[in-house]
Amino acid sequence: MARALNQWLWQHEFWLPPGITWEDMQETEDTRYPQPRDLLLSIPFAVVLVAIRYAFERAVALPLSSKLGVRDKQRPKAQPNPVLETFYTTRCKNPKEGELIGLAKQSDLPVRKVERWFRRRRNADRPSLSKKFCEACWRFLFYITAFFTGLAVLYDKPWLWDHRECWTGYPQQPLQPSLFWYYLLELSFYWSLVFTLPFDVKRKDFKEQIVHHAATIFLIGFSYCANYIRIGTLVLVIHDASDCFLEPTKIFNYMKWKKTCDSLFMIFSAVFLISRLVIFPYTVLYNTYYYSMEIFQPFFGYYFVNALLIILQLLHVFWSCLIIHMVYKFILQGTMEKDMRSDTEESDKDEEREKIKEKEKNGIAYFSNVTSNNYIQQNGSEPLNNRTHLSNGHVKDR
Repeated sequence: MARALNQWLWQHEFWLPPGITWEDMQETEDTRYPQPRDLLLSIPFAVVLVAIRYAFERAVALPLSSKLGVRDKQRPKAQPNPVLETFYTTRCKNPKEGELIGLAKQSDLPVRKVERWFRRRRNADRPSLSKKFCEACWRFLFYITAFFTGLAVLYDKPWLWDHRECWTGYPQQPLQPSLFWYYLLELSFYWSLVFTLPFDVKRKDFKEQIVHHAATIFLIGFSYCANYIRIGTLVLVIHDASDCFLEPTKIFNYMKWKKTCDSLFMIFSAVFLISRLVIFPYTVLYNTYYYSMEIFQPFFGYYFVNALLIILQLLHVFWSCLIIHMVYKFILQGTMEKDMRSDTEESDKDEEREKIKEKEKNGIAYFSNVTSNNYIQQNGSEPLNNRTHLSNGHVKDR
């Protein structure tokens, strides 16, 4: 069964243009072509990257965060409560009104205190500021390394300047060692992101991130097996360009350097919108969809790789809408809005409202006393304790 499935999966009609078979892609002493088995190396390399990341965050990023003044917010802890804890871990982290009333009866607490307990419990599970800082530092280190590695690998390649060169001689395009290691680096990194996904900071676009990682891994893997490496390298460099500005924007935001953060955010927005909505569609989508047909007729691999690229472009449009909205808010308000993808910490609104009400009541009482005394003074009559009666019947102010 497994053997039949393997033979069906690796039919050359799926991966290669008409008229080309796997025998035509066999390696020789002088020529090396991409082999699917090479991709297995990305798994141990991804494990190595996870280990390097762990060491970097603990030995470099975490001490750096304390030196740069990144402080974790003190969060009030939820009091131990077996009934509420069991519901939180097994049923739901954000109960509805009816469930809150039932839990309040079971735990013999007011509904307001049950709501407060769940808010504090959810806040306790949210990542700390130092964790976000460490993650941003690691990603910035990788993206800046990967981007300049890509430029170093591609600067002398003809397809970087003439996009039709992506298809010259396709698919029998020899694999250069520099391209192999560059591909392996990028694929290993995205596998490492998948491995650490349960432990990384979860944002509101968590599902979109999963789709992005899956599409990227499939795209890198398929493009390697089908020898779409030239177009694949362009995709990787274009993506890394804007990410080099995104992560330092987050870092300065965590450091509370607002002006630097706002400036980097505007630069990132410009680079992202230009690279993902202009350069990527022309350099990659148009190139893959039209220029490739000048060399070969469409086949399954042609449609599959274009489908993956379109999925990436749809994600680009989704994130671009978020960025444009933030830029619009920035122009109106003069400061950058919080990242809408971030899962912001909840505040004890009931407690704050109670405090505000108490202050307002105290303020009203104080204001009433003050105005009453002023009114009495203006009308010439004061409380008796502020006035002294003389023996002759006259009154003297104290």
